[in-house]
Amino acid sequence: MAVSETSTQPATKYDMDGEGVCPYRLVLEHVTSRWGVLVLIELLERSYRFSELRRAIGRVSEKMLTQTLQTLERDGLVHRDAKPVIPPRVDYSLTDLGREAAEQVRALATWTKDRMDDVQQARQTYDEARA
Repeated sequence: MAVSETSTQPATKYDMDGEGVCPYRLVLEHVTSRWGVLVLIELLERSYRFSELRRAIGRVSEKMLTQTLQTLERDGLVHRDAKPVIPPRVDYSLTDLGREAAEQVRALATWTKDRMDDVQQARQTYDEARA
């Protein structure tokens, strides 16, 4: 295993720079975060204004949605279109890169929904074996 010059910890396949904070891992965390997943999947359907998106997702605070959108925008996944009108109008949509990521996330979400009975059965079997 490779060892970083400034760290005694071995590098892993998820730790590309040997320091524990690799850009790949951070983007993965952003895309698969609790709200990131829902934002990406929802924006696959169409662009949304902030309040519409918040209602569509449900149970997300204004602060968390703002932070999630800013993070995904910084990563190049979400486009923020602020129109200079009164009252201000801001629309959020996916970039091409964001659409690609959202398709992957939606596939995982669909798999989870489709296989939930199997997961429930596995949980029950696990719990019974430990009871």
